[in-house]
Amino acid sequence: MPSAMEGSEGGEEGEILRYEETEDNNVSPTDLSELLKEGTKESHDRAENTQFVKDFLKGRIKKELFKLATVALYFTYSALEEEMDRNKDNPVFAPLYFPLELHRREALVKDLKYFYGEDWKEKIQRSEATQHYVDRIHHVGQHEPELLVAHAYTRYMGDLSGGQVLKKVAQRALKLPSTEEGIQFYMFENISNAQQFKQLYRARMNALDLDKNTKERIVEEANRAFRFNMQVFDELDKIGRSLTEEAQDGGIPVHDGKGDIRKCPYYADKLAGTAAPGCPYHAAMALAKQPLVQLILAACIAVAAGAAAWYIM
Repeated sequence: MPSAMEGSEGGEEGEILRYEETEDNNVSPTDLSELLKEGTKESHDRAENTQFVKDFLKGRIKKELFKLATVALYFTYSALEEEMDRNKDNPVFAPLYFPLELHRREALVKDLKYFYGEDWKEKIQRSEATQHYVDRIHHVGQHEPELLVAHAYTRYMGDLSGGQVLKKVAQRALKLPSTEEGIQFYMFENISNAQQFKQLYRARMNALDLDKNTKERIVEEANRAFRFNMQVFDELDKIGRSLTEEAQDGGIPVHDGKGDIRKCPYYADKLAGTAAPGCPYHAAMALAKQPLVQLILAACIAVAAGAAAWYIM
């Protein structure tokens, strides 16, 4: 689910979770954008060090887990954008209402159709952590709409920043099509310059007519939003540890992921235009774990044992 991140491909991992790409000399320490930047630094650090995010950035993301993260995003953005639509004319949020440029729900529907098929709605459900996040967003939108700024900032500014790094990582690690299927969530077709748009968004935030107490509450809510995201990350990490390689690919793993595959005595280098065939030893071991194969092996052993007993007699 991570998208509240910023960085450049090939940069230091510790720099991924940073929204501000350049210093703006026109801002004041009391501006909301600066208060959010400074007030969420610790949350940024904790979020970037969750195991799920670190593994994702290294390309260690199982396809099934990526699908579940997409499901979590769908429910989160459906709630967020429902509440944004509800408050589009409310002066405490209206200046930040950019449905054409920012809304992600329809893009996520496309991704879910790609991963789950046309009947995707029947195949997904909210996880416990996602439900808590969604419940909070609805509460804010209906009872404390000024705090909706915090949730929009946390998600969309990240989507336009480090989310673009994650798009490339996912596309490469999961071997997704170059035509962007499965990663429409990261595509902002109506924003030609992400950096300029983020500057506009921060300027709009700073222009909101908010008192000091409300600004402090928005910063507090942004930290709460990060905690909700981290809870989803932790939930996904636990699920990921229980997934087998078969669940990732729907097939048989060619390597167990431990150590260097080149040390396998049967390792073969990649041929021009073809992928490496993998390690036959690990493939054979994985094949032996398949229920049908185990049944056939058991039958063969029984037959062999019977033949041996007959021979001895």
